[in-house]
Amino acid sequence: MTARSTAFRIGADVGGTFTDIILLSDTGELWTHKLPSTAPHFEQAILQGIDHVLQAAGITGEPVTAVAHGTTVATNAVLEQRGARTALITTGGFRDVLELRRIRAPQLYDLFFDKPPSLVERRLRFEVSERLAADGAVVRPLIIDELWAIKEKLLQAEVAAVAVCLIHAYAYPAHEQQIGAFLREQLPNLHISLSSDVLRERREYERTATTVVNAYVQPVMQHYLHELRAQLHRHGIGAPLLIMQSAGGLAPEAEAAQRPVYVLESGPAAGVLAASFMARRLNMPNVITFDMGGTTAKAAMIEGGTIAYSAEYEVGASLSSSNRLVGGGGELIRAPTIDIAEVGAGGGSLAYLDRAGGLRVGPQSAGAMPGPACYGRGGLQPTVTDANVVLGYIRPGPLADGAVTVDLAAAQRAIYDLIAKPLGLELLQAAEGIHQIANARMMRALRAVSTERGRDPRDFVLMAFGGSGPVHAAGLARELAIGQVIIPPLPGLFSALGLLFSGIEHHDVRSCSLVGDSLTKAALETLLADMRTIMLTQFAMEGFVADSITFRSTVDVRFRGQASEIRIAYPAPGLPTQEPIDALMAAFATEHEQLYGHRSDPDNPVEVVAVRLVGRTGGQHAQDETTPLKPALLQGSQQAATRLTYFGSSDGLINTPVVARRDLAERMAGPLLIDEYDSTIVVPPDMQAQLDAQGNVVIRPYVIGD
Repeated sequence: MTARSTAFRIGADVGGTFTDIILLSDTGELWTHKLPSTAPHFEQAILQGIDHVLQAAGITGEPVTAVAHGTTVATNAVLEQRGARTALITTGGFRDVLELRRIRAPQLYDLFFDKPPSLVERRLRFEVSERLAADGAVVRPLIIDELWAIKEKLLQAEVAAVAVCLIHAYAYPAHEQQIGAFLREQLPNLHISLSSDVLRERREYERTATTVVNAYVQPVMQHYLHELRAQLHRHGIGAPLLIMQSAGGLAPEAEAAQRPVYVLESGPAAGVLAASFMARRLNMPNVITFDMGGTTAKAAMIEGGTIAYSAEYEVGASLSSSNRLVGGGGELIRAPTIDIAEVGAGGGSLAYLDRAGGLRVGPQSAGAMPGPACYGRGGLQPTVTDANVVLGYIRPGPLADGAVTVDLAAAQRAIYDLIAKPLGLELLQAAEGIHQIANARMMRALRAVSTERGRDPRDFVLMAFGGSGPVHAAGLARELAIGQVIIPPLPGLFSALGLLFSGIEHHDVRSCSLVGDSLTKAALETLLADMRTIMLTQFAMEGFVADSITFRSTVDVRFRGQASEIRIAYPAPGLPTQEPIDALMAAFATEHEQLYGHRSDPDNPVEVVAVRLVGRTGGQHAQDETTPLKPALLQGSQQAATRLTYFGSSDGLINTPVVARRDLAERMAGPLLIDEYDSTIVVPPDMQAQLDAQGNVVIRPYVIGD
């Protein structure tokens, strides 16, 4: 096999519970391994998994040409408040921008809502008396003597990172650059993040918050990547280490270390990319993706074959999303991202009784250690996975090559002692309650990317993956009246596969204020040309030629006076002078009506407030999407012909057939359980399943006579 394959790529996706490794050859052969994550030293599981797949393929690390990595290290640092001790330097009068935030709350009538504490405590926020006007004129010059005093305070406070965010630095960064040069000279071990390097976009709170998060996680991310790179070298792998960005493209290791705020959502982004790849193969333009892992559940939308993107999102809220209807519950990140809604409802989410005796599920998770009670690693509290084991959806015994062993008795004991007995319920009723409450939480994410954006879920296909996604997908589709569910091959490792089908990407943005006569093709092209020149230089430094780079541009559009804007794709250059602007206005009007239910008056001025550019190259690092994959996709792993399964009180316990994916060449009516290496697919009694030409399991409602 190795004689036919000259190059290999590795995808490594690290989640809160499991680490997934895929080795893919240039001829399509594929080797996989799934193992528990090793928090806080996540690199240990990565190296263990890589050793396993290299040995299985019979190769060393030498022919590996790229290691693509999706990581939650930066996200976890924010969620768990364990980033670096960070200070902020800002313009006089703007010290409390982080406290004031925006007037938004996740629950409109929650009188007891408290804003999250700032990542930078007030005593570590320092003001300088400089001031630039909006046109760049110097109102007050920067006084260097003030920086000497701040330097001493930084030393006394023993900070590890500093964020610098001055007013109007997005357009005129001279003063910021002076402060950055001073700090790098005087405090060379300090991690410095300038807002003009992180986010060249107006809005002082969003820019400050994003720069602070970048500074907060930068030391953590740099240390992690340094350790991972060192370990890869020890294992004979000198290939480039590429990190998945929140917006879906890969970033070189150095770029991810410098701007980690752009990779916070790297794991979820990879799953959406894999779904987009599969949707193109199936010629399915409208897909809602559902990715349920051990800690969270994520949803995203692919419409007309295009992934939905957002300019900002929140991390740490009960619903992490770019949703315009909620917000304020987490850390705001103003950085390009695939538009993903995320809730704390995964297989490892804890089930518990609140102080009023009500049953709750998540967002707290058992994680990889100790994990669910059924894993036998010391976990005592019941989780969603324990409930699914008790219901019969997940088989007892060894899973994923013995990475975990499921203990049915332990799951039953945890749910009975802590949930069923206190509530006076039967064991199966309690387990079903946990399952249904988890579904209700996950529905928030699915609705956030569909109905709350003016889309009808019935017009979409639900593509479910992640280790737990195929267990819950059919029930969620029923609730949303979605007529078709797709479970791709290797659903539990699907995000790792997505890492291998992305090229290198760089992102840039320029704020502007173009309205009326100033909104012209020439004005937009001037901004784009400036960003394109900078981006081509960056690609050239990374070894890519200009002919291999493709560009995609979008603009942020709003009616003049609005507080929020809509991102619209900008038409390709080369059209007649006014035609791109007319197309832009028409697209904006259509999207505004779909989102908000109305159009404004024809004479209402429309303005463009930002221009964005994405440069992308596949180079030698991305797998050709046309290459057929050749894993043992249809292998069976079921160990029993039937399993007692509970589908609700109306059906009771059913002796449900257990089949392999390959057995579905002909359509089979539910109930069915499809046990696989990395997941279990649950087909309820009112649905049916069949295999398609790409090896996907297609689940549809069962119709008599169909």
